[in-house]
Amino acid sequence: MTAISTAAFLDSYFARIGYQGPVEPSLEVLQQLHVLHPQAIPFENIAPYRGDSVPLDLEAIVDKLIQRQRGGYCFEHNTLFLAVLQQMGFNVTPLIARVRWQVPAEVETGLTHMLLRVEIEGRSWFADVAFGSTTQTAPLEFVLDTPQTTPHGIYRITRAGEVLSLQFQTRSGWQTVYQYGLAPASQIDFEIGNWYTSTYPQSVFLNSLLISRTQPGIRELMVNDTYTQRNNAGLSQRDQYKDAAAWAECLQTRLGLTLSREEAQELFLCVSQSQDAAFELTGG
Repeated sequence: MTAISTAAFLDSYFARIGYQGPVEPSLEVLQQLHVLHPQAIPFENIAPYRGDSVPLDLEAIVDKLIQRQRGGYCFEHNTLFLAVLQQMGFNVTPLIARVRWQVPAEVETGLTHMLLRVEIEGRSWFADVAFGSTTQTAPLEFVLDTPQTTPHGIYRITRAGEVLSLQFQTRSGWQTVYQYGLAPASQIDFEIGNWYTSTYPQSVFLNSLLISRTQPGIRELMVNDTYTQRNNAGLSQRDQYKDAAAWAECLQTRLGLTLSREEAQELFLCVSQSQDAAFELTGG
């Protein structure tokens, strides 16, 4: 922490996500933070979608996600979560992954996703508070081939050699979300992945606007101008918006993202001209 003190940083983060519990490196605390974070801070890619840079220094992330109460994507969310956990005394190792969600098996992918490994009392847990439509709302224990139930779906971790796969259970079966190893990642790994993700012309984050948030029992997602809500039993609501005001109101009331009138009009004009991404809420 350079710009703000540790106490002020944690206090502002706790206020942002609505956490009022103990400040200790326990599994119970990790679980509480993990469910509250994606409820309070939306996943969104407005910056790269508009062609803006995505800085990964902690001061910029704190300003954006906490002070200005905006959202971000995986590198921003998990960099913030890493700093929070470290300041609370958790033993955390950052990792980097290859996204496989809705990617054909024959298509290669780069290292473009950040996650965290947390050691608590001799057991390993994987934390990840930002993967859009399949964001975890609980840490997953490092046990193989065992379904783990979370508040928003069932996951499992499989292994082939040195490669771990995170899988999510959909209506059509297990789908791989991403693959990763246990070697610690460094900041330059994230900077490279972030640069590629936010500048590569074919990146989904440059071609479609994706905004998502979890709430108790439901996942909510806006892909361009179409809002989808799904509970654990299946699809419950889908709405396509035709005007900027109604669209912006949905972002504010359902997804926790407040835009100025000018920003909403500018973004809505862009998204109404975009084709929907191949990006479903559960992949099911």
